[in-house]
Amino acid sequence: MNRRDFIRMAALSTAGGPLVVPVHRVEDVRAKCTPPELQRFWWGIWPEAVREFGRCGIELQTNDVRGEIKRSAGDRPIFVGAEFGVVNLVLTDHIPMYWDGGRGLAGATTLWEGYHLCVIAISNAHGNQLPFVSTNTCVHELLHALMQDIFVRDPSWFRTGEGEFRIDAYATRMWLFHDGAAVRQSARAYLKRLRYRSTATTS
Repeated sequence: MNRRDFIRMAALSTAGGPLVVPVHRVEDVRAKCTPPELQRFWWGIWPEAVREFGRCGIELQTNDVRGEIKRSAGDRPIFVGAEFGVVNLVLTDHIPMYWDGGRGLAGATTLWEGYHLCVIAISNAHGNQLPFVSTNTCVHELLHALMQDIFVRDPSWFRTGEGEFRIDAYATRMWLFHDGAAVRQSARAYLKRLRYRSTATTS
């Protein structure tokens, strides 16, 4: 741990410790990922995401379940294993066609039938590659939730170049400068809304 990291962690400790984000990982049992793809994700992409959030004072508190993505008669995705009141990180081999439209997306984040979903296509996911342009897929999609894009009624706006650049800019600051002050501030507000919507949905 260098001097900058030590000072930052000391400040977080004084402020009450890291911000805890509940992440409910759902493994799609129908996903057909290759062993190299799975190894790349579990030994590279995901640990990198955990480190970046951790350095910025955000703890990803995870639990794991097995589920699947089914399709309704209208081809709308049905997420078996998802829960209310948490960030559902759904791990599969491809984004449902309902959202992907054949673009080969690495991830998609949305509020779907009350569930907060970050869907990750392991086969297309990647770690940090190029600042401001290609950042860690898990960090990128989780930021769409924590920065509250997920509450936008029409999510197509943040899938534009400008919206994606905005999230990659936050991800780059976390990656290169370990700066997550703006993310923590937004994440606090996000968690309040997450808990409120969970109570309203289950009551």
